[in-house]
Amino acid sequence: MTVTQQRSAVAPARRGRRAGRRPGIGAKLLSLAAGLVLLGAAVALQTLHRGEGEITDPLTYTGGKGEVVDAKRFSVRLDSFVAAKSIKLGDQTIGTDNLFLIVNASAMSSLKPYHLAQPVLLTADGKKFAATDRVTETYTLAFRWVQPGLWTSGRFFFEVPPSELPGARVVFRLPSGFVVEPYQPEAEVDLGLDEEGARKLAASPQDVYSTDKK
Repeated sequence: MTVTQQRSAVAPARRGRRAGRRPGIGAKLLSLAAGLVLLGAAVALQTLHRGEGEITDPLTYTGGKGEVVDAKRFSVRLDSFVAAKSIKLGDQTIGTDNLFLIVNASAMSSLKPYHLAQPVLLTADGKKFAATDRVTETYTLAFRWVQPGLWTSGRFFFEVPPSELPGARVVFRLPSGFVVEPYQPEAEVDLGLDEEGARKLAASPQDVYSTDKK
């Protein structure tokens, strides 16, 4: 609106072109600067109105045990899981007061090689259990490169109370970088455990799960 009004004021004064040209250019520059200021204010206002953490919220793709969950940059399939009272790591055996849940999964990238991050076990009531740090990453799928067009298999290890197993899901993600990237993909896979299934799993865990198993 401002530019249109100034042009109409300048247009009749055609006799002195040099005199009329300078205000026209100045008005355009002022209008451009004002537009940039307004645009910056609008972006800032929109950011303020967004919910806390909305910008960094992931894009979640869901599926169930045995299904291929395509999270665009990578695909993942939760093949199986078992429970154990202890885990044998080479010459060392570690136990737990809870229950070891060993998840066998396969992953494939879409365009370039990736490492998966250590996953999170999400319970029915929203609690989160990180993969146990008592089993080093070298024993897990996170240690291996996930290649385009080729399934790579491995395991992840959790320590969880048996009471948290019904309705639990495992959430797979890519590692976080130095720059926080908005809307990173994640694959959320339902274990398919109801109350009865969780009770049966917890009632008959393996005494010792050996990482020598393939």
